[in-house]
Amino acid sequence: MSDKAEASGTETLRRMQTAESVLLPIPRDTFEKLYLTPKMPIAGNLRRTFGNPTPISLMGFLAAATPNAMLHMGWRGAGGDGGAILPAYIFFGGIVQVIGAIGEWILGNTFSCAVFFTYGAFWLAQGASLMPFFAVGINYTSTGDNLLGKETTGYNATTGLYYVTLALITFVYLICSIRTNICLFLALFFLVLTYSLYAAVYFYNALGDFGFAGKLEIVAGAFNFILCIPIWYIFIVQMLESIDFPIVLPVGDLSEVVKGRRQKVRTDMEDEV
Repeated sequence: MSDKAEASGTETLRRMQTAESVLLPIPRDTFEKLYLTPKMPIAGNLRRTFGNPTPISLMGFLAAATPNAMLHMGWRGAGGDGGAILPAYIFFGGIVQVIGAIGEWILGNTFSCAVFFTYGAFWLAQGASLMPFFAVGINYTSTGDNLLGKETTGYNATTGLYYVTLALITFVYLICSIRTNICLFLALFFLVLTYSLYAAVYFYNALGDFGFAGKLEIVAGAFNFILCIPIWYIFIVQMLESIDFPIVLPVGDLSEVVKGRRQKVRTDMEDEV
């Protein structure tokens, strides 16, 4: 083979695009800002055709979670377990996140889809538990008094176990977020702590230690507020990115720090070539 032909073959190899670059021509750092999910080679042009559903879900979460955190800390005399903002729990926290999750599913963003479906369903359940129609405490008292049933040991212990389950699910998401960005990782880290603290609140209520449970509720509200901060930041970053704002804010991309299995295989193949 001549030197010219060899050089031509080498150039062809160098210009060969990977499946990732052909199917998803979005820079990795930009992708991490937009979708909160590890960059995967997804076929089609749906991400160019449809709008980004991620900020919609973030907005819904923030509209429900931020005031929820404040009321559990008792700011400005707020309280009542969020009864005053029950519609916000259902429509912003629940329905808006579910709609966003469907959008993520259509675009093939499995991780973001699972996350938003989980917390959308959480806020729907949270709102339903405050509605007299569902009467969630009626099975815990012989009198049929819903409010009295919600003060019993059985109700509080059961609800505590529910929050333990949510903490475990969130911990799985936390591990997965190691391949996304620092902001999302921090938010999920504090969410694990928040769910764990809420579980402790209900367990101590079940034991009748209402004083300590009340103190734990304030701490849980504080961690709830802290986790909202990186979510607010991601929301702002995505909105600025959506209008091509001249200021670019970093989110701490972790996808190159913790390489995926396919990335490692591709790197090994490139090294062999």
